[in-house]
Amino acid sequence: MSRFPHLRQDFAASLVVFLVALPLCVGVAVASGVPAELGLVTGIVGGLVTGLLPGSSLQVSGPAAGLTVLVFEAVDTYGLPALGVIVLAAGVLQLVMGALRLGRWFRAISVSVVEGMLAGIGLVLIAGQLYAAAGLEAPAAGVDKILGLPGAVVAALGSPEALTPLAVGAGTVALMVLWRRMPGPAGAVPGALAAVLLATAVTLAFGLPVATVEVQGLLGAVQPPGADAFGELASVGLIGTIVAFTLIASAESLFSAAAVDRLHDGPRTRYDKELMAQGAGNTVCGVLGALPMTAVIVRSSTNVRAGARTKASRVMHGVWLLLFAALLPSALALIPLPALAGILVHAGWKLIPFRPVVALWRGQRGEALILAVTAVSIVVVNMFEGVLIGLALSVVKTAWEASHAKLKVIDKGAGPIQVYLSGNATFLRLPRILDTLESLPEDRPVELDLTGLHHLDHACRTALGDWAEQHGAAGTVPVRITKGPKTRSTDHDTRVAAVQAPPGGSDPS
Repeated sequence: MSRFPHLRQDFAASLVVFLVALPLCVGVAVASGVPAELGLVTGIVGGLVTGLLPGSSLQVSGPAAGLTVLVFEAVDTYGLPALGVIVLAAGVLQLVMGALRLGRWFRAISVSVVEGMLAGIGLVLIAGQLYAAAGLEAPAAGVDKILGLPGAVVAALGSPEALTPLAVGAGTVALMVLWRRMPGPAGAVPGALAAVLLATAVTLAFGLPVATVEVQGLLGAVQPPGADAFGELASVGLIGTIVAFTLIASAESLFSAAAVDRLHDGPRTRYDKELMAQGAGNTVCGVLGALPMTAVIVRSSTNVRAGARTKASRVMHGVWLLLFAALLPSALALIPLPALAGILVHAGWKLIPFRPVVALWRGQRGEALILAVTAVSIVVVNMFEGVLIGLALSVVKTAWEASHAKLKVIDKGAGPIQVYLSGNATFLRLPRILDTLESLPEDRPVELDLTGLHHLDHACRTALGDWAEQHGAAGTVPVRITKGPKTRSTDHDTRVAAVQAPPGGSDPS
């Protein structure tokens, strides 16, 4: 038996993934405000370092459109030298979390928050790249990018200099959308690559006045962070950026792993090891001053559909990227920037989960609201705080749904009023519970049955005891409470027990 039984399938798949990854690596780098070669460096590390490590066998890693906005903000705020420090620190944190077996916990993050995060990123990415496609300077803030689009459209339509690059960008998007319908062998060529090649050919053939990628050379672009850059770690803002990089990159990678696992029948992802593999890759990227990496679903799904069987395909795709960057760097200088902007507009559009939003709105409007609020928060505030807002809303919604308490009042007109409380009585439901109890006649005895409760928190137990004392003092007969879930005995519980017992008898519970 051959030592590499699937080499032919993996070799073919690696070429396809390379052709998909090449324009995306360059486009993400340019949109992030860093040299184009740094996108290739991250793709190379994703193949040669992360690709060799255990975790997920068919998942492909590299620079991701989902981190473009965060990287641009970090470079704009702290400078390019600090990017290596941020990525290096994020990689070390991922290694630590993987060693502590925290990888599986990322699967507990609400899917609505993750999809809202991707939607917010997609909106900001699309808005920013529309300016780039027209050769205009984009505002810094995400909300300003979106609010300024009408004015930018008017300015672009009134400027002959802007119309040409805008047409190149629009043509790139249109070609990518239509390329999937191409019949025969042409349809097998990745749409992004075909769009870039055609845009480059048209630009050269007609001498169109559009900006192209600036080339520094692979070694010239790689700038390891110096000692001065590490001094920025004293900044609270930089630490927050590192945490944001870590959490977002980790969540995106592990959610991608779960999606890729559904596409094939091979070995399942080992989440803790995959998190450590991502951490190792980001550590190397940080040392080289390159872009952060995540697992990327587009390249990963392409790898699976192209017939990859083992991790050899993703390693070889890194080799092809390295050979291209080393032997053909001047080819990058021919690529028009509006074409890369068009690719990223298309990528941003695909980040927005239109169908899941419609499905959530029909079945779980609370989750749809979390998704929408997360996306809007990212656009209005920033990436990190927007995700935190989404997570907080998700926790509040879960706590609210977990605290269902049903209150039933039976008043037969004579004898005690019977009140049955069931479910989970927590402080979130306390106002409604107390409103109902306080509306009961004060001159009638009340029997409060708590045996149907699964959980009674301290706040509710205390409030019920206080109400029982007050109601018993106002009426002729004290409130009788049939005990529910047990808790640790406290002085207050002892005091309530005295209220529970009716005159001349004892609590039968």
